[in-house]
Amino acid sequence: MAPESSVGSPADDPLQIDLPDDGRIHSHRRRVHLADTSPKGRVRLDALARMLQDVSDEDTTDAGFPPDEPWVVRRVDMGIESFPAFRDMVTVSTWCSGIGGRWAERRVRIEGDAGGRVEAAVLWVHLDASGRPARLPERFDSLYAPAARGRKVRARLHHAPAPEGASPTPFPLRKSDFDLMGHVNNAVSWIPVDDALGDDGALTPPIRVTLEHPGPIDRGDVPGVVVDAGVDGFDLWIIVDGAARSSAQVRRWGGRDQP
Repeated sequence: MAPESSVGSPADDPLQIDLPDDGRIHSHRRRVHLADTSPKGRVRLDALARMLQDVSDEDTTDAGFPPDEPWVVRRVDMGIESFPAFRDMVTVSTWCSGIGGRWAERRVRIEGDAGGRVEAAVLWVHLDASGRPARLPERFDSLYAPAARGRKVRARLHHAPAPEGASPTPFPLRKSDFDLMGHVNNAVSWIPVDDALGDDGALTPPIRVTLEHPGPIDRGDVPGVVVDAGVDGFDLWIIVDGAARSSAQVRRWGGRDQP
């Protein structure tokens, strides 16, 4: 298992990046609904992932980028200071916090009227119509570069492989888990992480969760889940044919004041 330490960016901490003074910021308001919550009423991790996904897609749609040049999630870094709860109204805001050759990082902030707060940084890879990584669209710099303030980001992944000889727990897929790309939607990968976190465990906010996607889960795949628990959190992998398709680290977090 990885060392028992806070999970952070190797170069800097994206969750410390605040709203820009200049540049594009896209926001919307929404309510935490029944289908978003755990049995104890807190918002689930997969529901938070959908919020990140929806505000990002809404932004690029409003910016006029074509739907046949999609974006896919490569890495998510999520810091949960406190969970929004059932029926809370939340404001979800996003802005560009870094740019690479074929990818860009979005910061997302979820603020609840009742005090819930989540900070996230999501690395999105831009694809062409054939599904291969492509250079960022025309007009991207003019729209998003001012908010990024010259910050560069890499698409490198950092999680360790699953322990050798681990016996995965089956993770059956449903037809509804697949999206327009023909792959399991990235929010689905958060479901086993939320199951491992639970409502009654000792690991409570503030916590930090990073989730990486080394590869897609396709139709016909038979995934399983491996969990490796430690003193200060746990690691988790979704495995297909011995290879990780998603991996997660969950750790205690000091909040926005420290990684």
